[in-house]
Amino acid sequence: MKVLKISKALGYFVNRDGQDVEIDKIDKEEILRLVDVALKQDVEMDEFDEEKIKNPAHQIVYKNVYRKLKSLCERREEFKDESETMYLEEYEKYRQDAPTQEE
Repeated sequence: MKVLKISKALGYFVNRDGQDVEIDKIDKEEILRLVDVALKQDVEMDEFDEEKIKNPAHQIVYKNVYRKLKSLCERREEFKDESETMYLEEYEKYRQDAPTQEE
């Protein structure tokens, strides 16, 4: 799924309805949704290129969102392993402390 695009010298993100929206219109909920999508599946993004995006506001927002999502995608397995390990430790602790059916 392509989540970030550069077209007509502007940056765009794909919203929850699948529509291209100018990147400077992105809000907290859409950023969280993109993070969730990036953690669950492979995503595609047009690489940030200052020369291709002429609008300075779009450059700043696109660059930051692109870098964060790219980093997240590169570290997806690491995040997944860490969260599974963290919950596994808690699960094991709970299991040891839980009363057995014999009690």
